[in-house]
Amino acid sequence: MRQYRIMVTAVGAVVGYGMVESLRNSRYDCFILGTDIFEDAVGQYFCDAFVRATPAADPGYIDFLKETIDRYQIDLVLFGIEQELLVVARAGKQLDGYRDKLAVNPPDITEICNDKWQTYQWLLENGLGKYAIDSAIEGDYDSLSRRFGVPFLLKPRDGRASKGIHAVDCEEDFLFYGKKMGDAFMAQRITGTPEAEYTVGLFGDGKGGSFGEIQLRRVLSQAGATDKAVVTDVPALRRAVADLTAVLKPVGPSNYQFRLENGEAKLLEINPRVSASTSIRAKFGFNESEMCITYYLEHKDPVPHPAASGRAMRYIVDWIVK
Repeated sequence: MRQYRIMVTAVGAVVGYGMVESLRNSRYDCFILGTDIFEDAVGQYFCDAFVRATPAADPGYIDFLKETIDRYQIDLVLFGIEQELLVVARAGKQLDGYRDKLAVNPPDITEICNDKWQTYQWLLENGLGKYAIDSAIEGDYDSLSRRFGVPFLLKPRDGRASKGIHAVDCEEDFLFYGKKMGDAFMAQRITGTPEAEYTVGLFGDGKGGSFGEIQLRRVLSQAGATDKAVVTDVPALRRAVADLTAVLKPVGPSNYQFRLENGEAKLLEINPRVSASTSIRAKFGFNESEMCITYYLEHKDPVPHPAASGRAMRYIVDWIVK
């Protein structure tokens, strides 16, 4: 069997080292190059080689990406953070000759999903409003509290992993957090409960369907990633995912996050990439990193075998370097 040379970015965080672990547990022989902006990224010790990355916000990031692909003869790049995906999506002709080495969604999908307000508008414009949570980007505390009830949420439009979200129940908090977020805030009604939060991973075929999906009911850690998860099969979520996917047409690993409210699926956000639950999914038979090699490099339809049941619990371990 051929050895594939895979580059995994942001290996100091749970998505990155989760993909590395998933590759190690896949059926493929892989040389894994890890990258991260931090020289003490723990994931480097799980890789065959490590390169300290240029930050995605740096004007030299695209040159770094291309030079690293060339230097290490990389077959495929798996991205661990959305900041890199957004820069790649906007790179245009700078990445000519390299895009077939990048496991990414089309730029328009990345742009829609990067901005929660744009995602909300996309739902309404495409007849998917039943999955939307009532939201606004303007208004004072009085008008928003009347519209959404108290408390309601203030969240950054481009936030991820539940970071920067605040429940406000008074004008003082509204003004404080609104000032911090500036024009990049979105107000939203609180829907469902934390006990009814779900993450659904799928591997899109780019035509409005997928090669499979897996649902997890999850409990979040303080950092915003999945801490505990239970495999589920909720019909309302299956219908929602089918409806959303038919219009969005994602390619490769993509992730929908929902809450259930009165038995109905309400969309929290879409991540057009591998998410923080990737290592959990792999252990339940839905190995997104392996599927990427099958799809992008072997040009075959991936066939996952997700478990029908199971429970996952994450815990802290230590990695010691002397």
